Amino acid sequence: MRVMLIQLLSVVRKEMRQTFRDKRMLMLLTVAPVVQLTLLGFAVDLDIDRVPTVVSDQDHTPRSRALVRGLLADKTLVSVGRSDDPAGAVQRGKASVAIVVPRGLARDLVHGRPAQIQVLIDGSDPLRAQAAIDASVQQIARRAEQILRARVELAVQRQLLLAADPSNSTPLLSLPEPPPRVRVQARVYYNPQLRSPVYMVPGVAATVLLIVTTVITAMSIARERELGTIEQLMVTPMRPVVLLVGKVLPFAAVGIVVAGVVIAVGTNLFDVPIRGSLLVLLVGTVAYLLSTLGTGVFISTVSRSQQQAILGSFFFIMPAVLLGGFMSPVENMPAWAQKIALVNPVRYYLEILRGCMLKGAGFVDLARPLLSLLAFGVAIVALAALRFRKRLA
Repeated sequence: MRVMLIQLLSVVRKEMRQTFRDKRMLMLLTVAPVVQLTLLGFAVDLDIDRVPTVVSDQDHTPRSRALVRGLLADKTLVSVGRSDDPAGAVQRGKASVAIVVPRGLARDLVHGRPAQIQVLIDGSDPLRAQAAIDASVQQIARRAEQILRARVELAVQRQLLLAADPSNSTPLLSLPEPPPRVRVQARVYYNPQLRSPVYMVPGVAATVLLIVTTVITAMSIARERELGTIEQLMVTPMRPVVLLVGKVLPFAAVGIVVAGVVIAVGTNLFDVPIRGSLLVLLVGTVAYLLSTLGTGVFISTVSRSQQQAILGSFFFIMPAVLLGGFMSPVENMPAWAQKIALVNPVRYYLEILRGCMLKGAGFVDLARPLLSLLAFGVAIVALAALRFRKRLA
């Protein structure tokens, strides 16, 4: 046992020296994750505002101008000018939204006739299009309610004046019923301001950690095989499992450090809260690293060169990220994609990160993703160890 421990420490020491001797590798392991998180955290923003909008006011009345000002008030839609060809402006890409106020709008409103305005929206960007639709519908609904209430108040005043005049013989008219006063109050938990970084930073952290640990592990072992140094190590009385654990442990330690740095940057730079226990985060991160490092070792066993290891790593990383719930919920995916996501470690780690950091979930609440992640990690490590031993035999 003592001999195995000495051999293990020797391999760990060798791997650490070899890894950190290369300054490019050191930058990739330490600086790159922080840079990636910072850039992606600022660049990936799902809060839609300042949608370029052209206005075609064909009515030219105070009412039409007030309506346009209301549509542009909350800065979701921002005017980039006026146009006599609103459809052409959207087609040419000058604007994403065109507001068309027809002639006679004010007259129709005064006489109580149905009035319409046209909103042309570029649907090539669904998120921006939906934001424009919501802003337009909400503002028009508020404006319509204001007009109806104003009419009711005016009718009430007229009826009161008629009722107060003793010489009036005109029968009182029935008043229009005012719109119901129903107030909807929404309460948003865990992210009251609906800020994108609060949702995106855990996903970016899981992705960065996946890339760093999987690619570096696969490249490291593939490089050893490509240079023939693994065969030299096997000449020594060292078991394959000792060699494998010794090569993986340094990257596990680096992964834990990188995870801590990435989470620290996310909480301090993007104000992402940590409402749960750090112990839960640590256990979840260790289980995740077991999966990513095991995947890296498995990829290295089916690769003959570093180039193949890199390609194999990204062949795994891209589907794992896309099917992990980073950008869209797994529940919204097709049934076949949800079945694939059942063996996706990124999915479970995201549930752990978001549940612990945003909701304050503990071990009991996160038992399912923790156990699933641990099961996947044990399975992939066992498979990788068998293939690693077979390749060395």
